[in-house]
Formats: sequence, C-alpha cells, structure tokens
Amino acid sequence: MSTLRIISGTAKGMRIRSVPGDSTRPITDRVKESLFNIIGNDIVGANFLDLFCGTGSVSIEALSRKAAYARMLDLHSLAVKTINLNLETTKLISKAKVIRVDSLSYIKNNPDLQFDYIYIAPPQYKEIWKQTILLLDQNI
Repeated sequence: MSTLRIISGTAKGMRIRSVPGDSTRPITDRVKESLFNIIGNDIVGANFLDLFCGTGSVSIEALSRKAAYARMLDLHSLAVKTINLNLETTKLISKAKVIRVDSLSYIKNNPDLQFDYIYIAPPQYKEIWKQTILLLDQNI
C-alpha cells in the first residue's frame, strides 16, 4: 500500500502512519480528494465526526482544510494510538478528540455536540454501515 498523505491545507504533503496489520483499509488519495472537492470550502469552521476512523486520515484532512474540530472514534487500540501519532505529526491534535469507543454505541447515546459532517467508513466485511445509517436516521 502507498504511503498516506494529507492532500491540502496546513498539513499539505505530510505523511501519516497506517495502522499496523490489516485491520483497516485507509481511503485512497483519489477518493479523499473527490470527497473534499464535493465538500469544498464548507468544511471551514465545521465540526466533523469520524466513525470507524482507522488512521484518522479523513478527519486530519478536514482539520488541515480548516475544519474547527474533529471527533474521531475507533474501537481498536492500535488505531487510536496511530490516530494520536498522526495528529501530533500534523500538529492538529489541539483541534481533535480521539475516543476509543464502539461507533454504534456512541451514536446511540446522542452526542453532546452538533456535527456539520459525519463521515462513516465502517469495516465493509461486517456490513456495519446498514446499522450505522439506521441509527443516524433515528437520531437526526
């Protein structure tokens, strides 16, 4: 797999770590670039929630592009450790909160903050995305 990087913004060009092992499948640069082309400048000042965040690449990209805040959720300890290292590397750690939690349990309990964007990338092999969408529909 190629090295992960931040595409644009204050951390543009910085390389970030992957989660050791094969438990995550990070978003490709091409897909990430397309996502942020769609969002555009609306990301500026936004609160961003990242479920099943893996490396944190998408949230870090959002913060690099001037999102105000990102809350990043992942259940796996290696992912949480990697995300924190990536936030330190990009110097964006003060704008983020990383929580080791099951994303589905978290959204069942109505978060304490309103989010402008919710990025969902659950492990595809578990078909968790269906449960996630149903829970979000109930809480919106």
